[in-house]
Amino acid sequence: MSQLDAIEDDLKVKDLEKRNLGAGSIKAMKLSSELPHEPAAAFLTEHEHHWGNYEPQDAKKVLRRIDVRLMPLIIGTITIAAVDKIIISNAALYGMTKDTHLVGQQYSWVASIFYFGWLIAEYPANLVLQKMPVGKAVGVAVIGWGAMVMCLGATKNAAGLMVIRVIMGVLEAPLFPAVTMLNTMWYKKSEQPVRMAITFTAFSSVVTGVISYGIGTTKTSIASWRLLFLVIGGFTLIWGVALTIWLPDSPLRDNFMKGRDKYIALDRVRENMTGIENKEFKWYQVREAFTDYKTYLLFIFFLSMNVPTGSLVTFAAQIVSGLGYGKLETTLLGMPTGMMQSLAGFMVAIPQRWLHNKRCYTAAACCLVPLVCSILIRELPIENKVGRLMAYYFFYFFWGPYATALTLPMGNVSGHTKRLTVNATIFLAYCIANIVGPQVFIAAEAPHYATGYNAILGFEVTAICALLAYAAGCMIENKKRDNAEGTVVSVQVAEQMGDLTDYEKKGFRYIY
Repeated sequence: MSQLDAIEDDLKVKDLEKRNLGAGSIKAMKLSSELPHEPAAAFLTEHEHHWGNYEPQDAKKVLRRIDVRLMPLIIGTITIAAVDKIIISNAALYGMTKDTHLVGQQYSWVASIFYFGWLIAEYPANLVLQKMPVGKAVGVAVIGWGAMVMCLGATKNAAGLMVIRVIMGVLEAPLFPAVTMLNTMWYKKSEQPVRMAITFTAFSSVVTGVISYGIGTTKTSIASWRLLFLVIGGFTLIWGVALTIWLPDSPLRDNFMKGRDKYIALDRVRENMTGIENKEFKWYQVREAFTDYKTYLLFIFFLSMNVPTGSLVTFAAQIVSGLGYGKLETTLLGMPTGMMQSLAGFMVAIPQRWLHNKRCYTAAACCLVPLVCSILIRELPIENKVGRLMAYYFFYFFWGPYATALTLPMGNVSGHTKRLTVNATIFLAYCIANIVGPQVFIAAEAPHYATGYNAILGFEVTAICALLAYAAGCMIENKKRDNAEGTVVSVQVAEQMGDLTDYEKKGFRYIY
């Protein structure tokens, strides 16, 4: 910016002050003067003359390249992370509880304590993601937690298990925020629900089942549960190295997208109006995140949805074996849960390509399935093993709304620091829920776990209410903005890609 431009902007701000406009207007004025210097906006403006007139098929080709590069890496990472967490259930089935002398609720605490580590590290992890290259940060974290999973195979008591699980939680804290950041950077709002459903496709139960079954039938001098941790941890470590090399950090960097393709990748997502990235930490955006009621509704929703995750995943093997099945049968019968999760995810996500602002409603409808299952599994007679097993499988429909609901903050929160703060708050809810979840399944109530199923029923009702309230709030805010700005608003690329919050951006509308 030239000295003359700086003087002109200063005079405009003083004029606003003379006219007694609010601090928010003055702040927006100051920030808008910086917008052309945002890297994404500057790159698009500089190259618009050369590459701006591209064809739709060019954009489709770029999208295919993005999918081919990002999706396998992200899906693999999410799957491995889930395997590393749920493998403890199968390890318990194979003798970990006995060999490490766990008694009473100690197994539940071994499961829960992982999320204390995540809880401590969540906000610092998001700050690291803002300052450091995203792909490299995730890769290093995965290498670290792979090493910790291998260390679990050497533990001899509850204390050892708990210490390592806490460290695993700290190392995994950057993963989910990084995944939402990458989806926001590379995909349009209309593309995000399906990509998030694909991202969270639950291959983990299949991978866990196959590996656990194979190790369970193998005769070695090493205890089966120890070998389980060594194999899974070793593969995780190797995967982390691959991520460090191949996972892209941002469309702004010259990675697998360069030149004209890089321009198209950035231009595709500018109408999201959520920006790409910004390395400057802005305290006013943190304050706005915590004074935005939508942040708290999302917190309540993800807290309520993840209590079933914490309980069912931790006690999956115990629930199925409690129906009267043996160890190897239990291992194989746990595999369909992942298919149920994936089916539910796609049932909610795919219709969003054609439906306008129906994400909250379809997600809330899907929540009714586990709600009904929590009643069925209590009321069906004990001898009805098939009926109770099917009710258990359909419990996993709770995952359907999860992936689609994650696209709400991705599409509705602008301002890089604000988005990271909201993401951290959402995953704070995830941590708390996964601490609470295993505790509602009380060991003394096995195999019926009445308290656990009653808790799931209550949390599902709360989740539905939170989603409907979120939709109502977004609808009211959009109508207010339509009345103030009109339904057709002209917005420059610098404003679309700039690091302003959703409250500051003209023309911004919420999805719900």
